[in-house]
Amino acid sequence: MGREIAVQKKGLGKGLGALIPDFEAKESPRLEVEVDRIVPNPLQPRRLFDEAKIDELAASVREKGIVQPLLVRRGRDGYELIAGERRLRAALKAGLREVPVVVREASDQEALQLALIENLQREDLNPIEEATAYRRLQEEFQLSQEAIAEKVGKSRPAVANSMRLLFLPQEVQRQLAQGNLPAGQARALLGLEREPLILAAVREVIAKGLSTRETEKLVRRLKSGKRRREAPIMEPNLRLLMERLQRSLGTKVRLVHRARSGKGKIVIEYYSPAELERIIQVMTENGSSLGVT
Repeated sequence: MGREIAVQKKGLGKGLGALIPDFEAKESPRLEVEVDRIVPNPLQPRRLFDEAKIDELAASVREKGIVQPLLVRRGRDGYELIAGERRLRAALKAGLREVPVVVREASDQEALQLALIENLQREDLNPIEEATAYRRLQEEFQLSQEAIAEKVGKSRPAVANSMRLLFLPQEVQRQLAQGNLPAGQARALLGLEREPLILAAVREVIAKGLSTRETEKLVRRLKSGKRRREAPIMEPNLRLLMERLQRSLGTKVRLVHRARSGKGKIVIEYYSPAELERIIQVMTENGSSLGVT
């Protein structure tokens, strides 16, 4: 059984009581419960956990303990977690045998509501997890965007903009969830509407690290159907040299040649610091490998 301890009562999030009016009435006193008696929440809205951040939290738990209790409900053989999975994972890593909990009488529906609101208020979900949580609140509990915004302390446009991300292709959502694509750039891509255009654009946005403004400019260009100005016809020997450079360096190379003066420039593209290092290594280790004579 859990061991009851005295504690000053603190709210577990301003939206929880607002969402379920008798929230406080259904709380039990705070208990200390063995960690192996708590099972994870099957309704957990979070899908990805940053192990580095869990490690940081575990270090804090070793030093200060768990300040805010976990929210649980009674299960068949112990307790089922409602909110606080990051704290539970950190406690396990820190080697704690017991953690503080508040036991809550909650139906499956209430448990899902509490888990969603608790995670949204912490603001550490990735953009797709956040948008999915909003959609679940809207579809499963018939909450309007205005009601959701009030519960989680956000503006209605912020909730609406977040939910729009779920209209993006699955590949783009995956890049968002993994942190490879910022939400601002992703929202700009929605203007393209057609999936092939969106997928082509997202590759360019990620590869070149485009800002939101640059992404919006790219979207306008793609929507207008305008192509970049065609390069002037290049002499066959210069084109051959450019192609040899591209093969040798393994990246896109542009050769800008001014026929009148005979001058020009070579533009070598790279898409990450690691790729730049590789190109420099190829160029400096063996110049003859470039095929230039």
